[in-house]
Amino acid sequence: MWRFIFAAAVLALLPRSSGPTQGAGNRPFLTAELLFPLEHWHNHASMVVELPGGDLLACWYHGSGEREADDVVIRGARLKKGSNAWSAPFLMADTPGYPDSNPTMFIDPRKRLWLLWPAILANEWHTALMKYKIASDYEHDGAPRWEVSEVLHVTPGDEFARAVAADADRMLASATIDQRGKTYFEQRKKNAADKFFRRLGWMTRAHPYVLDGSRLIVPLYSDGFDLSLMAITDDWGATWKTSAPLVGLGNIQPSLARKKDGSLVAYMRDNGPPPKRLMISRSTDRGETWSAVEDTQLPNPGSGAEVLVLKDGNWVLAYNDLEQGRYSLAVSMSDDEGRTWRWTRHLERDRSDDARHRGEYHYPSIIQAADGTLHVTYSCFVPPASVTPDAQNRLPRKSIKHAHFNEDWIKTGSDRDARR
Repeated sequence: MWRFIFAAAVLALLPRSSGPTQGAGNRPFLTAELLFPLEHWHNHASMVVELPGGDLLACWYHGSGEREADDVVIRGARLKKGSNAWSAPFLMADTPGYPDSNPTMFIDPRKRLWLLWPAILANEWHTALMKYKIASDYEHDGAPRWEVSEVLHVTPGDEFARAVAADADRMLASATIDQRGKTYFEQRKKNAADKFFRRLGWMTRAHPYVLDGSRLIVPLYSDGFDLSLMAITDDWGATWKTSAPLVGLGNIQPSLARKKDGSLVAYMRDNGPPPKRLMISRSTDRGETWSAVEDTQLPNPGSGAEVLVLKDGNWVLAYNDLEQGRYSLAVSMSDDEGRTWRWTRHLERDRSDDARHRGEYHYPSIIQAADGTLHVTYSCFVPPASVTPDAQNRLPRKSIKHAHFNEDWIKTGSDRDARR
C-alpha cells in the first residue's frame, strides 16, 4: 500500500501536458515541472518574473527553517527562453547569520530587476527587517550583479497608531468579545503605540505594483499586528512612505489589482477566525488610504494568494480554494473584475482519503508572459514516503514547481461550478 501511495505521489510530480505549449494559438495546454529535485531542505515562498529577453527567473527561500535556524538564504533559478529545463539553483541574497525569507521581484520601467525580502532578526516574524537589491545586469547565467543594496525602512507614524487603536476600541466595546479577544486587542493597541515595535516586522509576499509608470507600491504585512499596509515610493526608493493600515481580523499578504475606473483592490490571506475567506479592501487615491476590510466568498485556509489583471481585461486568481488544508491549488478567472469568478481549474488536487499523506501546494506566484501565456510557481510539499524506521523515508520532501498554461486551459473543462 505504501509503495502505491509513493508511486502515485511521484507520478503526480512529473511534467504533464494537456496540449501543446507556446505557439499553439488558442488551443488549451498545461505543462508543469519541478525546478529542482525534491529535497529535505525547506524550500518555500517562490516568486517568478519574465525578463526582457524572455527568460523566466524564479526565487524562493531555502534552508533549515527560518523559525529555528540562521542558514536560510534566497535562492534563484533561471528557465532560458525555449528551454525545458531550469538551471541549477544559485544564491540570490544572504544576510550572514540571519534567516532571509519571503522574497518578491519585479522589473521596473527602466528594466531594472528588484529583489525585496525580509531578514528575520530573531527567528520570529515580528522581528523582520525589510531589504532590497536592484540590478541592471541580470540577463546572464547565475545571479544578477546587484548595484544597489538597501534597507527599506518601514515607518508607520502616529496615524497608524490611531487607526489601530480606533479599531481595537471598537472591538473591545463589543458585547460578544471574550477575555482572550480583549487581551489580543489591548496588546495590539499597545504595540501600535510603540515606535520600535511598529517599525519592525513588515514583510513582502506578492508582486509589487507599478502604478502609472511612476509610483511603486510594495504590499506589506505584519504577523505581529495581523494586518497590512503599503510601502510607497514616487522616486524609486530615494524616499518611502506608508499608506494607512488595512485593519481587519488577520488580513495579511495583500496582492493588488487595478480596476478600469482606476481604483485598486487588495486581496488578502485570512489569518483570522472562521469562516475562512479571502479578504478584500479598496483604494481610490492611488494606494494612500483603504476601505474597511471585508470577506469575499472565496475560501482561504490561511495561505497566500495572488491576483493578476490580464492584457484582455480578465482577472486571474491563484489560491488554495479551501477553508482548511493546502492540498488543492486553484486558478480562477473573472470577466467582470472580480465580481464573479466564472471559470476555475486546478493545478493540484490531492484526493487522498488520509490527510496525513496529502501533499501541500501553496504560495503561488503568477505572471502573464509577453506571449500572453501564464506562468505560476508554487511551493510543493510531498509527505513522508512511509512510516518505516528508515529516518529518511519519514522526512517530508520539498521543491518549487512551475506550471505553464493559457487562458483557454482555464476556460475548458471547469473543475467545478463558478464560485460567486
